[in-house]
Amino acid sequence: MNIRSLSRGDGVVIGAAVVLFIASFLDLSSYDCPRGVDCSGFDSANAWDSLSLLMSIFLAGVIGAALVIVSRSTPGRKILGLDLGQFGAALTVFALWTAFWTTIDAGDAGAGLILGLLATLVLAGAAVAGPLVPALKAPLSSGPRPVAAGAGQSPYGAQPQGQGYGYPGQQQPFGAQPGTPQTGQSQPFGAQPGPSAPHAAQAPQSPQAPQAGGSTGGDFTPFWFAVPVTRPLFGEDGSSGQIAELAPGTWYLAVEQRGQSLVAQTQDGRRGVLQDTSGIQRG
Repeated sequence: MNIRSLSRGDGVVIGAAVVLFIASFLDLSSYDCPRGVDCSGFDSANAWDSLSLLMSIFLAGVIGAALVIVSRSTPGRKILGLDLGQFGAALTVFALWTAFWTTIDAGDAGAGLILGLLATLVLAGAAVAGPLVPALKAPLSSGPRPVAAGAGQSPYGAQPQGQGYGYPGQQQPFGAQPGTPQTGQSQPFGAQPGPSAPHAAQAPQSPQAPQAGGSTGGDFTPFWFAVPVTRPLFGEDGSSGQIAELAPGTWYLAVEQRGQSLVAQTQDGRRGVLQDTSGIQRG
């Protein structure tokens, strides 16, 4: 799994799941030792001594968190008709519901129950609100900023020397023509670059990408690009199912243009349609 595809909400889910797992080893109940009585031999039970509490609160929450995180790398997977992430979120809400009433019912709740209740509260909140709240949808970690290493583009399918998948030479905003000097300001999708210096030499054109369904312009040239935030990649057949997720900090190859959309290729060779091309950085 690419850690750059995780959001801040996913980070909160992971942290809460770790705290919940630790809470399963703490005492479920507290007690006051009477004066004159040796209570050193008294050992309070924890969640691992109660199978019902272990499965319905602690492990249910941890498993729900795992499903939410796994859904980021395998979008479209379903369990009982629900998306993997939705099923995991529902499991965390169930763990919170059980922990709340168990703590209310216990007259002498110990550290394990109290910490478990707090952990499931944070866990369920992050799992449900993660895809909805902009602050939680932001990337967990931003990738390294690309470093310019000479002008020109790599041919389709070629790996630039000394760098990882898709690391281009010089950054260009999407829509700019190869070989055009950059002024340091980004241009929106489809904008024409400003006039270049007189008698500027044109950079050699890279070979065109193979046709793979859909209409493409005859002058389209494959190029590397990066996305500013996590973007979904949909199937080339026009279906609404998400086949992959493009993460910030990673370069992807655009092999075809369909109107305002791009057909992109991921590191593992999967290809799909990127419908939202706003703000992407061209390499």
